[in-house]
This record gives sequence, structure tokens and C-alpha cells, in this order.
Amino acid sequence: MNPASPTTSPLSPAFAGHGHVTFLGAGPGDPGLLTLRAVEALAGADVLIAEPEVLEVVRGHARAGVSTPELTVVDEASTTAGVPVLRDAANLVMEAARGGRRVVRAVTGDPGLDGNAGAEMLACAAEGIPFEVVPGVATAVGVPAYAGVPLRDAQGTDVRFVDARTADERCWTEVGASDGTVVVSTSLDSVAAAAGELVAAGRKPDTPLTVTIGGTTTRQRTWNATLGTIAQVFKQGKVLPSPEGHRPVIAVVGERSAPAQRDQLSWFESKPLFGWRVLVPRTKEQAASLSDQLRSYGAVPHEVPTIAVEPPRTPQQMERAVKGLVTGRYEWIAFTSVNAVKAVREKFEEYGLDARAFAGIKVAAVGEQTAAALVDFGVKPDLVPSGEQSAAGLLEDWPPYDPVFDPIDRVFLPRADIATETLVAGLIELGWEVDDVTAYRTVRASPPPADTREAIKGGGFDAVLFTSSSTVRNLVGIAGKPHNVTVIACIGPATAKTAEEHGLRVDVLSPEPSVHKLAEALADFGLRRREAALEAGDPVTRPSERRPGARRRRTT
Repeated sequence: MNPASPTTSPLSPAFAGHGHVTFLGAGPGDPGLLTLRAVEALAGADVLIAEPEVLEVVRGHARAGVSTPELTVVDEASTTAGVPVLRDAANLVMEAARGGRRVVRAVTGDPGLDGNAGAEMLACAAEGIPFEVVPGVATAVGVPAYAGVPLRDAQGTDVRFVDARTADERCWTEVGASDGTVVVSTSLDSVAAAAGELVAAGRKPDTPLTVTIGGTTTRQRTWNATLGTIAQVFKQGKVLPSPEGHRPVIAVVGERSAPAQRDQLSWFESKPLFGWRVLVPRTKEQAASLSDQLRSYGAVPHEVPTIAVEPPRTPQQMERAVKGLVTGRYEWIAFTSVNAVKAVREKFEEYGLDARAFAGIKVAAVGEQTAAALVDFGVKPDLVPSGEQSAAGLLEDWPPYDPVFDPIDRVFLPRADIATETLVAGLIELGWEVDDVTAYRTVRASPPPADTREAIKGGGFDAVLFTSSSTVRNLVGIAGKPHNVTVIACIGPATAKTAEEHGLRVDVLSPEPSVHKLAEALADFGLRRREAALEAGDPVTRPSERRPGARRRRTT
């Protein structure tokens, strides 16, 4: 048996009844950079006190109902005016810990590089409140890694880290006299001033420089320049002046950050769908694995439900069928959707049943997600189409009824109220008797928020994935037709035909009727688009950044 990790051992009896504080590094912005220990600490928190920049990064790992008091900086002016002092982070942390609660104090990057976190640790130590530190990926290290800018090479280059907000003349003189790599934390509108300080301190104006904003997120953007040209690059690119001038950036100075090297090592910003806003007309539950796949390509998925699922108007038929499963009425049960699995599972739970009720019954499933939903329920399907994942594909592999080997000739088919009759007719032709039961109703979902509708119609999305003809009809019905610049990707010919009937030009057609193959096909489209721009010497842009009405060739 492995010894317990010192970070996961229970508190000693001396701490019983006391609060506990975990100072946690949330990294530069990518939620995937949270450590395993960070996720564990968040799951056990009673109170989560996080910097606004990383609240969304960490909140998803905290338990439901965790308290998340809002951070407010103490305002000296309000104190002078006699207004009650607003509570700062240290007060919030200490108050919660004194009350015996487990507190997670999350900061951007690493707590060891956060001066405020250090002061809060001293306050805990002074009152005898136990605390621990969970290191995070430091922003000054993580951002250059995502920008494709190595800080050291085989020769062991010296690396210096400078915060331009607090650097004094002595600091600039020291780094200016060095020929090593300098990592400068500053703001977008202060980059040129920091570059000027380095040149004044002795660095050559032609020293290469990279500047990265939004590092480790899909908003990341990196500029290549030199200390002497960065101001001109920002001006020509209309980067500044900008309302976003206050946003933090990481600038890397030195020969190791030469543009030619970054072109080869920029692994993150060169992802095929980097920064693309992709509309996924499915619920969060349905789109979870698809959205994860899109994120792996650098995209920003946005789920919009187009169909709402409701119980059948007359539930008695479903109730009789589920009871029939238990009493041995059926030889087979066939699931054609995740919603059908969910409907049966809910009935089971209503009656106090679980997956053991499927004992002795053969189970068929159409589609990888339907099969996965069954496995999650504890049921391994006996039959999944070997070819096309559809009712027709299932019939290709379904055995004909044989009175010698099949003691029962009946199939339970729970499905939607609008399902086609293909599967029922095919099973009857194979000699089976079918109980075709409405397990759920599908209705058009409510319209998405106004800003989402405007983005759909105004070209704010770079692509939309249509996974069925009904998603086309329903999305257009509740939100309007996607803009001409939006890339339209369809799961199959029937869906593509419906899209074209609604006046949409289909750019991407999945080679197989699979949502994951559809996402893969969109990524291939994005990669070819990127390569064509680079080959032509054009800047790589997203479809939503193109001139409205620009023509595109259909790609399959």
C-alpha cells in the first residue's frame, strides 16, 4: 500500500475545530493547467476566494453550494469620507478561517510570486491558522511556453524576470547589462516604455522581442518585433491605442525568442481552429465530448440547445413497457438515442430499479454516444451496428426471429414521438413483434439570448456544426439563419440537403455520420485554410474576420 501523500493526509488533532487555508496557484488562464492537487483542494473547499481573472478557471472544480465572496480592494477614499471600509481578500480569508471553514484562496499564476498571497500567509501564521500552498504554473513561464518561445537553450542562457510595474532604475540597469533572456510582465500600452528602458540600459535596439496577450487561452495573440520596432509594429497593426491597453502581457526579450524560431515552435496558436467560435446546436450534456474535441483543436465551442425533451403526454404505455422488462415480456430492447436511454433510466430510478433489471435481455444501441450512455448506466450493448450508425445500419446486423433459439419474439423500442418507422418496419419484416413506445417528446427549444442570436445572424460565429436535419430547421427557427461568412459543417448528405434548402452553403461534409468525424472534418478544413493563407503570404484570420459576402468553395 502506497504511503499517503503529505498534501492529502487528514489534519492532525491539534487543528481540530480550526479553519484551514489553501493558497492555490490557478495558472495563467488555461483550466487544463490546474494541478491534480489543486483540483482536489477545490473539491473540499467550503469557501472559494479567487481573483476575478481566474474565478471561472477554478469554480468548475468546487462543489455545489461553495461560498464565493466577491473580492473588493479596500478604498482609502471611502475610509476618509466615513464610509464603512470594504473587506479585502485578507479580511475575507481570515474571517472564514476563524469560523472553522476550509478556505481556498486562488491567485493567478503561482502563489509564491504573488505579494498579496505572501502577506495573507503571514497573517494566517500570526494567528496560528494552519495553511498550505499548492503551487501553480507561473504566468511568466507558462505564457512563453504557449507562445512557442523557449526561455533557455542547450547553452544554458541566463533568464531574468522583471515586473515593469515595480522595477526601479537599478533593476533595468542590471537586466540591460545582461545578454540573457528577459521576461517582462507589463501591460499592452506599457510595452514600448519597457523596451525603451532596456535600450537605455544597454540592450541593442535590434534585440528580438515577442509580446503575448491573453496567454494560454484561445484569446492568445503574439507579436514579433525588436526592442526598437515594437512601438511601430503596434501602431501599424492598429494594436494601440486601444481600450484594452491596460491588459497584462508577457514580453520576452533576447535572441532565443527570434521570430524565425517562434514560427517553428508556435504549437498553440497554430492549432487548426485556433480562436474559432464554433456553434454547437446541442445541449451541454449532449455536446460535452464534442466540445472537448473542438477545444483540443483550439476552438471555443458555444452550445445552443435547439430541441427540448419532455415526457410523453400519456406515460402509461411507457410504464407498462418498463414493467414488462422486469417480468420477461421482451427478448430485445433497442435504444436509438441518448434521450431514450435517459427516459428508461429515469423510469427505472422511479421504480427503485437499476441495471440488473436488464439481466437476460439483449440490448441494441445506435450510435457511439448512445452506447456510451448505456455503459454509464452499467449496461454493455449486445448489438451495435458494424457499419452505418443508423436504424438502417442496425437492421443490417439484426438477426431474424428464430422460434428455436429465441424464446420470446417481442422487442421493446423506446423512442421519440417524431421518430421514423424504418426500424419498426424492418424488425417486423425480420419476424419480430415490436412494442413501439413513445418514451419522450421532442419540442423546439426556447430562443437563445439576444446576443447569441445577433452573433448567429451577424457573423459572430466562425462555424456551426449541424448534426441532423432537425438541428438545421430548429436553429433557423429559434435564432435565424447563420451569416454568409460562417462555415457550415454537416454530419451527412440529408442534413446538408436540409441546410441548402434553408439557403445555407455547405462547406464541410463529414465522411461518416459521427459527431466526432464531423469535428475532425471541420479541423481539416481549418488546417487547409490556414496553410493556404500562409502559402499566399496572407495573415491567418478566422472566417468571422473576413469581408462579409466573401466567396468560398465547397469542401467535402
